[in-house]
Formats: sequence, C-alpha cells, structure tokens
Amino acid sequence: MAAFFPTVRGLKARIIYNPNSGFLSSHPALLARVRAWIAAHRPDIVIAPTEARHHATELAHAARAEGCDLVMAFGGDGTMNEVAQALVGTATVLGIIPCGSGNGLARHLRIPLEATAALELLASGKPRVIDAGYADGRPFFVISGLGFEAEIARRFNLLTRRGLPGYLATGARGWWSYLPQDCVIVQDGVRQARKVFTLAVANSSQYGNNARIAPRAVVDDGLLDLAAVPPVNLFNGPPLLARLFAGTLDRRADVLQLRGARFTVERVAPGPLHTDGEVHEAGSSVEYTVRPRCLQVLVPAGQT
Repeated sequence: MAAFFPTVRGLKARIIYNPNSGFLSSHPALLARVRAWIAAHRPDIVIAPTEARHHATELAHAARAEGCDLVMAFGGDGTMNEVAQALVGTATVLGIIPCGSGNGLARHLRIPLEATAALELLASGKPRVIDAGYADGRPFFVISGLGFEAEIARRFNLLTRRGLPGYLATGARGWWSYLPQDCVIVQDGVRQARKVFTLAVANSSQYGNNARIAPRAVVDDGLLDLAAVPPVNLFNGPPLLARLFAGTLDRRADVLQLRGARFTVERVAPGPLHTDGEVHEAGSSVEYTVRPRCLQVLVPAGQT
C-alpha cells in the first residue's frame, strides 16, 4: 500500500505540543529526540508549542488554514482532543505522537507508543476515519464520564507527575471518601435507575494503560458504549479492577453495558464531567451523542 504521507516538501505537516504537560516537562529528552528526527527526515515540518489551555485548537485551526495536510498532536489524550476538535469534518488528518499518561486513543488504534516510531507513520501510515462523541456538546474521541472517574480526573490533573502509578494512587485515596451517585440512564425512551460508582461513555475501548472500560467499543461504528459500574467495596473492587485490565469487564452482570447513538444521564445534582480526561462542570442532566465518521486519523497500514 502506498504511503499516505510520502517524504516530500510539498505536503505540509504541523506538530503541536504542550511544553508544560506533566510528561514532557519531566522528560525533556523526548522533545529533543522528536526535534532530531524532524531535522533528519522532515525539516520542513513546523513544531509549535501551546501557550495556554485550548491553544492547541487555535494552532490546529491555523495549521489547517495554512494548508497543512496533517496536524500531529504530540502529547496525551487531552492534547489530542484539543487538536482533533479543529479537524473534525475536514480533510486534514490527525496524527498522534503519544506521550501522555494513558494514551487511550493511540493504544486503541495501535499507534506506536515510541515517539520516533509514531513519526515513521508519516511514511508508512494511512488515514482511518473515526467517530466523535459529544457530551453536552463537548467533543471526545476516547471516553467521557462522570462520577468517580470525573472526580479522579480533576485530582489527577493537579499532579505534577503523571502516569499509571500516580493515577492508581490518586484513585485509592479518593475511593475512601467518594460516595456513589443515584442516576437514571435514558436510551430510546427506556429509563433505568442505577446507583453508580462511575459511569463512562466510550468511543474507544479504554482509558489508557490497557484499562478497558468498554472492551467491545469500535471507533467507527456510529455508536457509543456506555458502562455503568456499581458501588465498589473491598469485596468486589479487586475483581472489578482485574477485569478492567483483562478486558473482560463486559462479562460482569453487575456492570451495565449499553450501546447506542444517544444517551441521557440524569443525576441528582450538577457536578464534574470529563471528556478525554479534561474536566468541566456540567448540569444534572448530561446528553451524549455521536457524530459518525467525521475525523481522519493517521494509523498503521493494514487497519480496516
């Protein structure tokens, strides 16, 4: 199969990264390796740092307006989300150089987690068209959720050092004080009342680090996968966690799994909501919808 993005000067690319992200700020050698690869293989590529939250979206809009065929997000799912927002519904392709704490979309799409290997997709990859989910109008491409996971995302974003150990430690500390929420899940007019520990609506299968909350999720089927986890205690917690990382959470009878193009989640009071790990305040009713096949992502050749 011919490369989507051959190494020629006429095809424009842009790389956008957050210099203040927890991972990049603590691993400066990674940025140096990426710059060295660009200098050796694609010196025409501009690498642009962000200066504030949401600046990556502005930079991606600017890159597209300047005629870039590909805009690469160099970072985690939060940076990816900001860049992707500007590319939805356009011919410009999203590339991912994953260096976040979880890298959920990159793992799902089997994009190499090593930076220079991800850059090699410029010569060997192809575009794959995926869906976008929306939570109260906010786009997400991996997972959006509320309950415990939104609270832990809020705490995790305050850490200076990220990664799976930090996430698990933050989760363990938060679990002791967190109270499950009563909510009603509405799909096609059917209402289901549940007490949930955490609730995720997924476009792709996992949070990252192979923690697969929705193992059957497909990124281009025009549907979202909802997983509602019941209250967690010392007895059911370890088996739930084991199944999360084994990719078999959907086999638990007490975990509600739904698939559809639209959900409404009604909770007792407003609270935090996360979209790909970025936390926002949302109302007591949150509507989830999907926009099918609206974003092109550069992936390894051979994917369907």
